[in-house]
This record gives sequence, C-alpha cells and structure tokens, in this order.
Amino acid sequence: MQGRIKRKQQERASEERSATQVAAPNVTCALCARPLGARVEWHHPIPKSQGGSVTVPVHPICHRTIHAAVSNHDLAERYADLDTLRQRDDMQRFLRWVAKKPPDFNAPTRQSRDKRDAAKSDL
Repeated sequence: MQGRIKRKQQERASEERSATQVAAPNVTCALCARPLGARVEWHHPIPKSQGGSVTVPVHPICHRTIHAAVSNHDLAERYADLDTLRQRDDMQRFLRWVAKKPPDFNAPTRQSRDKRDAAKSDL
C-alpha cells in the first residue's frame, strides 16, 4: 500500500514539473505579453478534451484566470484565438490589472460569476 501511494505522489510531481517549466529568456506570455518568470505553464488554446494539441506559454496566474473565466467548451468554440479571448470585458480588466505586476506575481484567482452561475444551474 505504501509503495502505491509513493508511486502516485511521484507521478503527480512529475506531471507538475512537465506542466510547469522554466522559460527561455525573452519569452513572453501568450495572454498578457509580459516577460515570463521562473514558472511557466502551457495552455492549450483548444483544450485537450476538445481535441487540441497546440500549447502556448503563459504565467500561472494568466492560465488560472483563463480557466476561471471560460469553460473548455467555450474555449474550443469561441475563444481558441487568444485575440478574441482578450476582447472579453473580464479579460480586459484582468490584463489592465496584471500589466504592471512582476513576472513571478501570484495571487488567488476567483471563478467568474457567469461560470459560477452555470455550475449552480447544472446541479
């Protein structure tokens, strides 16, 4: 039993390392265009669950904000193009707010009201 738990913990740690990598110098975030810091996450503009395979580098806070605001289905259907995603009012507010933050800035991310209401109606 102990070995199985340890293996799962090691697998999880390996997945986290592959999802969060160090960026090359002078690389910018695909969403906010700020320079990337020590932590980089790779965002699928079309989610893997919807058949996407292409990834772009983003800050962890930008990645969490994308997924807090938009469902995977909507990302695939309406917002696969990051320029279109940036046009959303909530994303514009976020981009203005995060513009002057340092590359490794981190803060809690709240789920959007629309997405929260949709989740409640599914119950």
